[in-house]
Amino acid sequence: MRIGAALRHVALIFFCLCVALPIFWLVRTSLVPPEMSYDARLWPAFSTANYQGLFADNGFGRNYLNSLIVACGSVLIATPFAALTGYAFARFRTGGRAARFAVLATQMLPPVALALPTFMIYRQVGLTNSVSGLVIAYAVVNLPFLTWILMGFFEGIPSDLEEAAITDGATDWQAFLLVVLPVARPGIAAALVLGFILAWNEFLFALILSGPSTATVPVALAALQTSNGVEIGKVAAGVALAIVPLMIVSRFIQKYLVRGLSFGGVG
Repeated sequence: MRIGAALRHVALIFFCLCVALPIFWLVRTSLVPPEMSYDARLWPAFSTANYQGLFADNGFGRNYLNSLIVACGSVLIATPFAALTGYAFARFRTGGRAARFAVLATQMLPPVALALPTFMIYRQVGLTNSVSGLVIAYAVVNLPFLTWILMGFFEGIPSDLEEAAITDGATDWQAFLLVVLPVARPGIAAALVLGFILAWNEFLFALILSGPSTATVPVALAALQTSNGVEIGKVAAGVALAIVPLMIVSRFIQKYLVRGLSFGGVG
């Protein structure tokens, strides 16, 4: 038994190192002088030149702010609509299976099939090269996914809770707002986090709909591939900064998803 347990621990450590090594090498590449980016030594020298150049020469701070505004704004807009739609699907079977499939089918379309028509519409109404346009686009694109996430959480909440509230004199809206939403708070938080991650990482819509002043982090990183080659040191610095918000929100999603597993019990 001890040998088996030791082998399992060795295997887990090995796989953890396999996952951690690319992240370590990314941080290492971002913190060495640009001319040493491809040096095979573990840590040949220390320098913050990549970070300084990224912000001073490439205006990465503006791109970072754009991504934060777009990711936060889109989930704050989409989540309330997703909550209402998911609740309607879960409790009232609104539209039947056809409506559910129609919502899910939108996620099966290739992104370019939506991005190009969106660009044509945006050009007509003057929303290209604007942060607000990206916020609206991301909110609409992420709405079906968030709806399905929240529908699952609402289905896990016993209908007895709403029936008890209605019996005590609450209206349907009051039962939803005062009873269901507080219980579904972990699911709503998880939807917010997942929507944030999707919006933060999205590339195609940002590439087509944004301009130099409204580009997000993925577009800014792609622009570091120049005619002189890829500025790998700056790319590593940008990616290292880009994963920080994802690490923070991922920390929250674990807690909320575990709490969501407790749905289904009536106190």
